[in-house]
Amino acid sequence: MNRMSDNSRCGGTYRLKGEPATRFMPEQTALLVIDPVNDFLSEGGADWDMAKSTVEKHDVVGHLKLAIEGSRQRGIPVLFAPMAYTTADYENEELQRRSGVNRMMFEKKMFLAGSWGADFHPDLQPNDDEIVLLPHKGVDVFETDLPDHLERLGTTHLVISGMTANLCCESTGRHAMEHGYDVTFLRDAIGADTLAAYEASIRLNYPLIGNGVLEVAEFLAAVDSAGPLPKKGDEVFGSDRLKVGTVEEVVQSNGETPAYMVVPRGLVFERDTFIPLDAVVKVSEGQLFINVPRLFVGNMPWDEPPTSATRQEKLGPPPEQVSNLYMSRSPSLELSQPDLRPIDEGA
Repeated sequence: MNRMSDNSRCGGTYRLKGEPATRFMPEQTALLVIDPVNDFLSEGGADWDMAKSTVEKHDVVGHLKLAIEGSRQRGIPVLFAPMAYTTADYENEELQRRSGVNRMMFEKKMFLAGSWGADFHPDLQPNDDEIVLLPHKGVDVFETDLPDHLERLGTTHLVISGMTANLCCESTGRHAMEHGYDVTFLRDAIGADTLAAYEASIRLNYPLIGNGVLEVAEFLAAVDSAGPLPKKGDEVFGSDRLKVGTVEEVVQSNGETPAYMVVPRGLVFERDTFIPLDAVVKVSEGQLFINVPRLFVGNMPWDEPPTSATRQEKLGPPPEQVSNLYMSRSPSLELSQPDLRPIDEGA
């Protein structure tokens, strides 16, 4: 037996395994607001000239305020994740030499500790009893005390908003997903330095690294929903928030056939599509979201009803039946961690 069968060590885990994930449960959800500060969001801020194109276009400040206040009203913790730099970061650690984004922040004097630019936007101030994280020094908020707070709160659903789409929001979402969190991005409460960066994140990357891209109003509606089961007439959206179709029929599991729903052929698809119900990740009244982008739904093997046999094929082999993970060999654990090398069954 290989000791590396511990999936959590390999990043292979999901915190909601065994539980339905079709709604946002307030006691298990947290709203993360990344860099809601003046340098990004206020006229006169060090990055305002670049950020204003998306911030104004999508009313990011207004939607952040709506998300924050709506979460507070529903008992959802709001975590604020700002940045701050001091002389120690630049003289001692030489962070300005570490990356392109660090160099830009250094040259533009962004997020200098104690400055107006590093302070919270006046409309997005944390309450005294809310969590303000330690400053992130790069583009990944998971490299702060965020994981400790999420563990303490019992969070399974992480909802991401703030700045910027293709850097801090995306990096943090990727890291959270790898650690098993159900990740949702709020598209109208996120901004970027360019429209191209925003669109690439919202349209291409978020739908694949998260479980959904929603607008703030949709997120709050899903929180308020009791998580109804999918039903005939519901509109189906992909994880990119593009409409897939309308549910024609819902078939529950009977032991031989896994549960699925039928979306008939139409303008989007040339054939009926049989979508497994466990692909549905969020449901609100009249709407449901699956965790596949519409762009890829047509490439899924969903052209006929699922069966127990086809599901078993997708599950892969039991770990005890695998002698070499990569067919011809296994990971080289003995080179770096001798205590984790495979156990010799014959010993």
